[in-house]
Amino acid sequence: MEKVVSCLYKRPDALCRLICFPWAGGGTSQLSKWGKLFSSSIEVSSVRLPGRESRLKEPFAKDMTTIVNEVTSALLEELQEKPFAFFGHSFGSYISLAVALHLKEKYGLEPIHLFVSGAHAPNSEAFLLTKKVPIDDADDEDILTYIQILGGTPSEHLQNEDIKKHLILTFREDVRVLQTVSFEKEERYIPLSCDITCFEGSEDKPHDLDAWHDLTSGDTSFYKLPGGHFYLLEPSNEIFLTNHITRCIENAGP
Repeated sequence: MEKVVSCLYKRPDALCRLICFPWAGGGTSQLSKWGKLFSSSIEVSSVRLPGRESRLKEPFAKDMTTIVNEVTSALLEELQEKPFAFFGHSFGSYISLAVALHLKEKYGLEPIHLFVSGAHAPNSEAFLLTKKVPIDDADDEDILTYIQILGGTPSEHLQNEDIKKHLILTFREDVRVLQTVSFEKEERYIPLSCDITCFEGSEDKPHDLDAWHDLTSGDTSFYKLPGGHFYLLEPSNEIFLTNHITRCIENAGP
């Protein structure tokens, strides 16, 4: 499990687990550090996808189904033990939703709350347009420029040729995975029953969020925080997010 999931601050007596899913090109380093920001009642883990960090030499996942099956296999036993919630940013929002849907369909398990960030609703027109981005035709410089516009990557990483090349490759492969997934649902079928909270940066490109309503019979709420696409890395926003997530988890009840 530790190959797939990083937990820097283990809390065996925690009442709930918060599983975090990183953005395209991302690893576990930022979100796994959230563990120290939460109280002892919440244990935080971050999912590590193949092709990065300690899994650098493994081939990248080719589709979302492969990622969902691997994450489910790694987490299933723990998720059956106590309540859990998911947080995903950008690309990670779609992985978290795909894993949540799979857990509910196959095992009758569901997060007590789904937190998504910086992502279009996956059943929106905007998301469908994202899936049509010709990632195979994009050259490395275009991808690098896009990564720089998004922000969130330390400048020293972009000055190191090896790190820069691998970041571009990882981003390209993650976008390719995103283009393999479909969240289309049957009419009148509500996939989830948990509450969903959507966050985004006030200066980020606006996201089409309304259709998140259609993915759960629970409540859906929306928050804009100051900053761009990587608003969540700002210390003041981290404090807001961890406090708000804690309140939502505590209020979810049994």
